[in-house]
Amino acid sequence: MAPPPARVFAELVPAAAPTPTSAPAGRGSPPAPPGREVHVSGSAELSAGPDRARVSLRLGSRKGAAGEARSSVSRRLEYIAQSARQRGVPVCIIFSDFGKMQSVCNLLVEKLGTSVTISPPHFYHTPEAVDTLRRQVCVAAVGNTRRKAQEVCRLFGQSLGKPLLIREEETKEWGGHIDSHLSNSPDSLTLQERIQNATAYASCRVFAVFEIKGKENRRNKVL
Repeated sequence: MAPPPARVFAELVPAAAPTPTSAPAGRGSPPAPPGREVHVSGSAELSAGPDRARVSLRLGSRKGAAGEARSSVSRRLEYIAQSARQRGVPVCIIFSDFGKMQSVCNLLVEKLGTSVTISPPHFYHTPEAVDTLRRQVCVAAVGNTRRKAQEVCRLFGQSLGKPLLIREEETKEWGGHIDSHLSNSPDSLTLQERIQNATAYASCRVFAVFEIKGKENRRNKVL
């Protein structure tokens, strides 16, 4: 998802007046006064859909004898997950490809009929996906801030220099589910509605100070 336009506030700070200093003999001339700066605040907001879905399957069987029922359930469990070794327990399948998840669920219902109960999928984010979203929104905010600082400098015919300070001032996160957080979404929701409910959002605001190098080179700009 492309980040929305940044909200930016900027100010141009004039050069500080030079302070007379005396340099010790043999030490050279005093340091040059600091140059002009542009102070900019900017923000960005991003979203990330869930990267995992968990589906629980529960099997049941009605037979004349308990042993026959257990054997029937065991065969179905082996069909669903060949590594299953216990009877009478749910089988949990975790998907990262939601299209394949739908295909597998449809196939199981088709093959096993009413003997299998498939829960609605629970969508969530892995910790790695949440960390990626946090980094991306911070980088996007810094990029927006730098571009706006360039626009401010060009407005006054100046050239933007190197960053002197970049500070993350505020980060907010909302929405989304993590693995340990079970959603209470109604069973009637569609697949897309469940994905939307599990989408995570993050915003970041940064403050930056950039050096102003001097007047913009108009010749290079034309070329």
